[in-house]
Order: sequence, then structure tokens, then C-alpha cells
Amino acid sequence: MTKTPGPALDETKRQRALDGYHVLDSLPDAAYDDIVKLASTVCGTPTALLTLVDRDRQWFKARVGFDTPQTSRDIAVCDHAIRTPGQLLEIADLSQDERFAANPYVNGERGAARFYAGMPLVTPAGAAIGTVCVVDDSPRELADDQRASLEALARITMALLEAGARQRERAHEAFIADAVPAPIAKAAHAPTYLLALVELQDLAGTVARLGERATEKLLQALDIRLEQALPDGRGDAINRSSGSGEYVAVLHGEDAGMALDRLQAILAEASLVHGLRFLTGVAEGSAAEPTAAVFMRADADLLDRKASGHGH
Repeated sequence: MTKTPGPALDETKRQRALDGYHVLDSLPDAAYDDIVKLASTVCGTPTALLTLVDRDRQWFKARVGFDTPQTSRDIAVCDHAIRTPGQLLEIADLSQDERFAANPYVNGERGAARFYAGMPLVTPAGAAIGTVCVVDDSPRELADDQRASLEALARITMALLEAGARQRERAHEAFIADAVPAPIAKAAHAPTYLLALVELQDLAGTVARLGERATEKLLQALDIRLEQALPDGRGDAINRSSGSGEYVAVLHGEDAGMALDRLQAILAEASLVHGLRFLTGVAEGSAAEPTAAVFMRADADLLDRKASGHGH
């Protein structure tokens, strides 16, 4: 096992770190699927999971040998694993551990899990946001090379999450930069604008409920309605990230707030008719400041709203 566990962040900071990756309830990804397949093969277990420990649940970004997409956090063995960031949690026989003997997945109608080993996913700031874990229906222990492999897979997973977060930031910042006019030389004031980040909550659940094709068709129709709601000739723009439910809108002029209200009304209608839920983060920006700074303020506002509204 790793000998250098770091101190766990407080729950508020840990949850914000998880939310900041914008990966909860996202669609399946082949790279993460490969992580759990490798974990299962290397450790010789029928079940492997990539878990993200949310406020009151553990959600599985990828899984093999387990059908349920999430479980309650209060019965999650991974919730115990993340309490010691940097250290592999290995339990030879869950049924003999008083913390888990009454767990419905150990001694109950849901299953008979016996062995567990989970390596926390730790952010650069030290927040443990989930695990790469393996489960077996028989008591056992991992070999040293299997433990090392599980730790390596957790590091690879964090590298993927970090890369995904950077890609999201770069894509949004590039769109914002294209939609914001350059400041006019010697002008008294740089043009201002309103930036809105709109995120569809529980995209994976929506796809499970409506189907992938129906969901994409619904979002494409919503794309058109949102674009048509923007006034002509003012340079306003809105874009949805490919394959996601996240929009970024750049709105100009003194009535940018009114334009945002129109967009929000369309989203509210879609929520009512189709059972969707959107959260929006907003920031005011100036053409004289870096687009990255404005994006970070809008993203922080989105995370604040997610924290207060429990975005799932």
C-alpha cells in the first residue's frame, strides 16, 4: 500500500472539487470503461468500478460486473476509502468488518460481496473525489503488483479527468474569445458583455429515460430555439458543446440581461415539458480582461448554484 496518505479536505471543498470536473451524470466514455476492464483483469475480480462520491450517493462513471449506475453514499465502501487520500483501502472479508457486515451488498438481498480494494482518486489539491475499486464475492487479498496496478490506474484516471477539464476550459474560452469584440484603441471604456454557462443536469439519466437519439434530437431542437431567441446584429452567440448538455452564451449590450431572461424562459419550458433541469452560472465581463478570467467567474457561479441546489 502507499505509505504517504495526505490529509482529507473538508467535505465542502471536496465536493466542490468533484463538481469542478463536470463529469457527474455524464455519458459513458470508452477511456474510463477501459480503466475498469483493466482493473478487473489485473486484479482477477468479477467487478470493477470507477466511483465518484457525490453528496448523498456514489455514482459510477464506469463499471463492469455491476448493473446499478449508483448507490446511496451511506452504504458505499468507497466513502470510507476516500477518507484516507493516497492510501489503498483493502478489506479481505467485508462480512467480518463491523462497518460493513450489515451492508445490503454484503449480507443482504442485493448481493454477497466479500472482498474490496479501492484506490482513491485524488486531485492535485488533495481532494479525494472517488475511487478505482475492485470487488469479489470471495474473501481474498491482492498481490503487491496488483495493488501497484490499482494505484497506477487511479493516477491514470485522474490524468484523464484533468485533461477533460482543461479541454472543456479551452473550448469554452475559445468560443468566448471569438464572440467578444476586441477593445477599441483609445476608447474610454472597453465593451462589456454577459457570459452564461448553462448545464443540463443528469444527462446520463435523461438518456436512460428518453433514449440517446431522442435526447440528442431534443437538444438539437433546443439549440435552434435558443439561437433564434438572440437578437440580430448585436453579435450575441450561444453554443452547445458536442455530445453534452452544456451551453455557453455571450450576450452584449445594456439589455443583455433581457436576452438571458429569454433564454432562461425557453429552458424553463423545456424543463416543464420534458422533465429536464438546467443550472446557469453568470458573470459580467469586459473585452479588456482575459476571457479565461470571465469564464472562471461564471464557472464558479455555476458551482455555487450546484452546491445550493444539489444539481442531480
